[in-house]
Amino acid sequence: MDGPGLVILDRDGVINHDRSDFVKSPDEWVALPGSLEAIALLARAGFTVAVATNQSGLGRGLFDRETLEAVHEKMRSAAEESGGRIDIVAYCPHRPEEGCDCRKPLPGLLQSIAREYGLALSGVPCIGDSERDLVAATAVGARAILVLTGNGEATRQALDEGDEVEVFPDLLAATRCLLEELGSPC
Repeated sequence: MDGPGLVILDRDGVINHDRSDFVKSPDEWVALPGSLEAIALLARAGFTVAVATNQSGLGRGLFDRETLEAVHEKMRSAAEESGGRIDIVAYCPHRPEEGCDCRKPLPGLLQSIAREYGLALSGVPCIGDSERDLVAATAVGARAILVLTGNGEATRQALDEGDEVEVFPDLLAATRCLLEELGSPC
């Protein structure tokens, strides 16, 4: 892996609008303002962008793998059209009650990404909008970053005062902070 390293993004509520009834088709996938620009900025700065997402709608029978792959292809194409690149999309297809180890807040998805790249996740930026994203990131020693899009505002209100989590309005603001730390132009 070249460049400054890896960044891991949650999907729903970070890159695209979250839906209480799940994103069940490519037509229902709608990018959040600034998210594709953020992915493009990360790519231009040399980051490898990975996505880690719980997709229990698959396990619930709300859509099939082919449809999920079509949603992810739309997301990847939109990122590429904006000058970005999503290198890998790791997802958990299980329902919460199945007890798998890949469903966030457990760290299995993040660990699978670490194995894919052969690296430790210590300090790797992991950007999400829910407590489960933050818990999974913390479990692997990653840098937990909360964005206030999607479920982010409710998550921030539920955090304990002692929780040390970086908070940004959205993915674009979080990205700009990462790039400033590197001294990269935005």
